[in-house]
Amino acid sequence: MPDWTPPSRPAELAERQLIRGILEGEFPIGSTLPAERELATRLGVTRPTLRETLQRLARDGWITIKQGKPTRVKDFWWEGNLNVLRAIVRYSTEIPADFIPNLLAVRLALAPAYARAAIEREPETIIAFLCRYPDLKDNAATFAETDWSLHLALIRASGNPVYMLIYNGFAGFYVEMARQYFEQVQARESSRTFYAALLTAAVQADPAAASAASLRAMEESIALWRTVDGGGGPHRSVAHLGRREL
Repeated sequence: MPDWTPPSRPAELAERQLIRGILEGEFPIGSTLPAERELATRLGVTRPTLRETLQRLARDGWITIKQGKPTRVKDFWWEGNLNVLRAIVRYSTEIPADFIPNLLAVRLALAPAYARAAIEREPETIIAFLCRYPDLKDNAATFAETDWSLHLALIRASGNPVYMLIYNGFAGFYVEMARQYFEQVQARESSRTFYAALLTAAVQADPAAASAASLRAMEESIALWRTVDGGGGPHRSVAHLGRREL
């Protein structure tokens, strides 16, 4: 079967190289990028293509461009937007050690709120989804896909699309990470307990119970992830997570 994936445009290739250079420390936070002519040569693109790329990176919060001054690399962790999150997931060859716990902490903060809203607005939607959970195949891949789909269902039912924008920033990475997590029998059992509690809350139309069940499950997932991570070194290899290109 032919490969119908469209080839990357020069600006996209340059963007990928620059982002990887920033993430891997070739262009660290606070440093300045080489002059335009030199940088275009290093990246193998024309200067107009480079300018297009730099404008895109400035838009997302990677760099600051000021007329007549060197282009500076920003502290993208604090000054970037959701596109930075997606780029980190797509382009990093190594994931910082605290990246996954930080993502899980964000989920801990958000999930109880959107679970509550989902049960308030559309309990029947969540009931229909969760009625299938007792028949889940007891393997990591099935649980990873189901868990991702459940959170998307809760978010849609919550009526707040901003949650979806956040989750879409690490869509493929979430499932790959979850496969590692759900290799643990205890992780699968923890999620079965969560799904049962959430189903009961939906049947009883009890948003507070849904929020509480979600909070417990998210807290437990962070603790269980630490057993997967094992402390590790300063970075986790993307290859170790089995990451696929988004």
